[in-house]
Amino acid sequence: MGQSDGPRGTTQGAGSGHASGRSTRCIALIGPFLSGKTTLLESILARTGGLVRPGSVAEKSTVGDASPEARSHEMSVELNVADATFLGDTFTFIDCPGSIEFQYEGAQALTACDAAVVVSEPDPKRVPALQVILKQLEDRGIPHLLFLNKIETCHTPIREILPALQPASSKPLVLRQIPIWENGVATGFIDLALERAFLFRKNAPSEMIELKASDIEREKEARFHMLEQLADYDDALMETLLSDATPESGMVFADLSREFEDGLICPVLLGSAENGNGILRLLKALRHEVPFVNATAKRLKVENAKSAAYVLKTLYTGHGGKLSIARILTGEVADGASMTGGDAVEERAAGVFSLRGEETQKRGAARAGDTVALGRLDHVRTGDTITTEKAGIVQIAKPAVPSPVLASGIGLKDRKDEVKLSSALGKLIEEDPSLILEHNAETHQVLLKGQGEMHLRVTFERLQRKYGVVVERQKRHIPYKETIRKSTEIRGRHKKQSGGHGQFGDVVISIAPRPRGAGFTFNDTITGGVVPKQFIPSVEIGVSDYMKHGPLGFPVVDIAVTLTDGSFHTVDSSDMAFRQAGRLAMSEGMPKCQPVLLEPVMEVDIAVPSEATARINGLIPQRRGQILGFDSRDGWPGWDVVSAHIPEAEIEDLIVELRSATSGVGTYTAKFHHLAELTGRLADQVLVSHGEAAE
Repeated sequence: MGQSDGPRGTTQGAGSGHASGRSTRCIALIGPFLSGKTTLLESILARTGGLVRPGSVAEKSTVGDASPEARSHEMSVELNVADATFLGDTFTFIDCPGSIEFQYEGAQALTACDAAVVVSEPDPKRVPALQVILKQLEDRGIPHLLFLNKIETCHTPIREILPALQPASSKPLVLRQIPIWENGVATGFIDLALERAFLFRKNAPSEMIELKASDIEREKEARFHMLEQLADYDDALMETLLSDATPESGMVFADLSREFEDGLICPVLLGSAENGNGILRLLKALRHEVPFVNATAKRLKVENAKSAAYVLKTLYTGHGGKLSIARILTGEVADGASMTGGDAVEERAAGVFSLRGEETQKRGAARAGDTVALGRLDHVRTGDTITTEKAGIVQIAKPAVPSPVLASGIGLKDRKDEVKLSSALGKLIEEDPSLILEHNAETHQVLLKGQGEMHLRVTFERLQRKYGVVVERQKRHIPYKETIRKSTEIRGRHKKQSGGHGQFGDVVISIAPRPRGAGFTFNDTITGGVVPKQFIPSVEIGVSDYMKHGPLGFPVVDIAVTLTDGSFHTVDSSDMAFRQAGRLAMSEGMPKCQPVLLEPVMEVDIAVPSEATARINGLIPQRRGQILGFDSRDGWPGWDVVSAHIPEAEIEDLIVELRSATSGVGTYTAKFHHLAELTGRLADQVLVSHGEAAE
């Protein structure tokens, strides 16, 4: 008794970034929303001597989540980077946002990380959110372990929790520790690899204690199960177990390291970030088992490059201009180094900086393994692979940008801010490529599209704070159309005399409906030259002019117009006169053709956990949707994809209801499918609001 779980990180090894002579390892802290990642980073920094005491999210005193937006909403809305030294080894920890709306931040960072710590409560309700994260790690071949946080709140035996969490992972969850229970509360843990027991102490190293007799049988059973899982990938260990021999500890630790690095297993550790419990065991596991940057360079196929770095984030700071946060994979980058990115433009890095939350500090040259900020690489974008080689480098595949699920119109309170807005939005989108700016040609509206309501809200808050641009959020305009149900024939005559040459154009046209989606056609049946051939195209132009705004005020589609008759004047007829005649004929004839409003209907694929499918099937008809069917989601056990046709007007806030019904993990894609007639009260409401907007 009395021995601790290990020394503080900075008590061994110098304070230099490479005290051990080994490269810095980069580890992502990732996990579901509110699982405690930022608090875990605080505990790691405190335990390794980087902080006197850990900060608190509630008290707005953490190294991470230091931006006003993160503090205001008490959630991570961007990456947070900090270095820590433990037993002479240096680590860069990247705290990634947990909300699905900001997860693209983490997806970019994960590309160049050596491993990930997935943080989650020991709660089966977290399975869908965990599965989203674990599947990404598995698909990308990134080694990862699961840290079951808030263990002090768990009152269910861990042997029941783990099987409930297993569906989230296609790799075996290998439990490396079991809790020590006292009066239903976890007061410590037993390390199954070391076969030692430790007692938690708040914000201090755990104390090694004697293994209680009452826990020996439970420890033996759990340890044997762990060894069986490891033996599935090691024939020698399997033979040892079958012969009832005790495997050497070296064999066990070697298997834990190899199978973790190869992505064959997902080890599971326990702890409490808030109380500082289990932190040193976590750090020791990372120190012994996380591969170095050369393995990551090999995974990304740049191991033979003399110089390679991956840009995982772009930042625009108020004082330092543009910073490109990059992980150096091979070679070295010094201040003033010439860098070449994806567009083959060569430019010099204006400084190399270390990062700690929102703070930057100038430092010396960065070598393989380091994660640093490089100053003023104007042509470099997030996701670029950069190099000091003049010939450039093959680009590492970057994660696909998720389709936007929510859009907001942008209106300026002060028109003088128009140029300022364009520049500011360009910078915000460069910082966060999951934002999309669209100038909608049909509705003439500027739209900002993103991953959810909070995502857009934070973006508008940054726009005002960083660039002083205040915008009015507008409801997205729906690109309604109109068509006709009946045919007519109508004459349009344009005659004007005002001294000198007059204007004369006379046409007779027939207007008829066409099948939905058939489009617009213009023909003529003119004989005898009653409308000279050179003027017929002008008639079509006049017809098309009118079709931009039909009798209901919307673009006209799916009609056939035929020029059947007319007359001309040898002196006064002109292209302009016949264009006006065509337009006049349409303006008089279209209201007689029983115009009808058309709304766009989208083909929507909604991806949700299977347990939520019934709720989604009930939600779709409430939005005037038609369910087409559902099927299992390919490659996603326990998930379904529900296909439906839903009017575009009903999709605007679909994601809000969808996330509410699926614990924040549901998503959808939508594409235009067809136009459908809209009549009755809903059509009247559209026409009234459109008229008011026009006024």
